[in-house]
Amino acid sequence: MEIVKQILSSDLGSSFNDAAFLVFRILLGVELFRVHGLKKFRLENGKKEVVPNPLGLPDKMNALVASLADTVVPFLIILGLGTRLAVLPTIGVTAIGYFVVHRKDSLEVRDVPYMYTLSLLLILALGAGRYSLDYYLLNLL
Repeated sequence: MEIVKQILSSDLGSSFNDAAFLVFRILLGVELFRVHGLKKFRLENGKKEVVPNPLGLPDKMNALVASLADTVVPFLIILGLGTRLAVLPTIGVTAIGYFVVHRKDSLEVRDVPYMYTLSLLLILALGAGRYSLDYYLLNLL
C-alpha cells in the first residue's frame, strides 16, 4: 500500500504549480495523440503507418506497444491516472526513437523524440500534481 501511495503522490508546492502542470500535461497529451496517435488510425497513400522495430521484437508486440504509447497513454497523462506508470512505455518508445532510430539523423529530426522524452521524464519525476485522478485516488486510500 505504501508503494501505491508513493506512485500516486505528487507535491508541486503550490496551486499555481499544480495548475501549470495540469496545462502542461493536457497540452503534451493532446499533441502526442494528435500528431502520433492519430497516425495509427489513418492510411497514408493507402498504407498504414510502418512502426520502426529496431529492437527486433515480434512485429505484433512492437506495434501494440507503439500504439498504446501514442493512443492510450496520452489520455492517461491528461487525466493524471496512473501517470508515473503510464508514461513508462512512451518514454521507452521516444528514447528508442532518439537513441536508436534517429541516432544518425540531424539534430532537427532528433529534436522531437528528445523533447518528448524530456517532457515525459519530468512527469515521471514529479507525478501528475494535485489536479489529477492520481491525487483523488491517493486521498481515497
